[in-house]
Amino acid sequence: MSLLDAAEGSARPPAILITGPTASGKTDLALAMAAQLPCELISVDSALVYRGMDIGTAKPAPSVLERFPHRLIDICDPSEVYSAARFREDALRAMAEITAAGRIPLLVGGTMLYWRALVAGLSPLPMAQPEVRAQLAERHAMEGAAAMHAWLTEVDPQTAARVHPNDPQRVQRALEVYLVSGRPMSELWHRDAGSALPYRLLKLVRSPRERIVLHQRIAARLQAMFAAGFEEEVRALYARGDLNANLPSMRSVGYRQLWAYLNGELSWERMREKALAATRQLAKRQYTWLRAEPDAVWLWDGTEIEQSALQQVEAFLNVVR
Repeated sequence: MSLLDAAEGSARPPAILITGPTASGKTDLALAMAAQLPCELISVDSALVYRGMDIGTAKPAPSVLERFPHRLIDICDPSEVYSAARFREDALRAMAEITAAGRIPLLVGGTMLYWRALVAGLSPLPMAQPEVRAQLAERHAMEGAAAMHAWLTEVDPQTAARVHPNDPQRVQRALEVYLVSGRPMSELWHRDAGSALPYRLLKLVRSPRERIVLHQRIAARLQAMFAAGFEEEVRALYARGDLNANLPSMRSVGYRQLWAYLNGELSWERMREKALAATRQLAKRQYTWLRAEPDAVWLWDGTEIEQSALQQVEAFLNVVR
């Protein structure tokens, strides 16, 4: 019996998700799985959608993408805004095409907001209200980011736990939703059960056991990025003239700090420090999401990762080799 034959008895087709904190090795695992399973890859990464952002996003090399094509990579210009809602539409379309071709969607990436939107659906949130937004911006200017995040913690602790205090745009948007609707954003997100993912999903989380190991990998990867020309990549984006620091693409970790360096706001040393700290903070937020995720299977360092993942897939599809 093949993997696909085993899946035919289910009312919902199967899909596999490989996620984990940044620099955990999830892409390497996904490539190894794709080499052995009847799968096609879909990226779940808010930075990999952008063309010309290759080094700082750890985008797979062209030779890798030629052998293992990924959907939803290089689909946007950095001047565009790509949202969780658009990702969900694109991902569902790609998954349907892969399933129709008799293969299994294999999603890989660490943008937790994207795959939570994919799995749980999106509730319609209230439209932006310019007056409310202006009031929040004024309050932020007067009281600072920490006070705004503390306010969000009071009214919507679930959202506050997932939004960093130094991300004022998301903090203010969550507060705006609360003020306009009278309900926490986290509650609105969970109300839309009708658009839950129409697939059976195996969630695999790749991670080292020790946080110190991940921090070492993050530092090594950041150093390798700079050696590979990360600064030159961002200089080319900076020189275009149509991009700015407020765009989602340029708010990506690493890009934001390099942009500030090129703007003269940070020294080289301080930029490197802030880029490293921001990447560690990203990993911490990812762990927060992942620890709360039900039914996730953790694949730790120190085990036969690839073999364990294949065993989980076989069990998921009720296959006995």
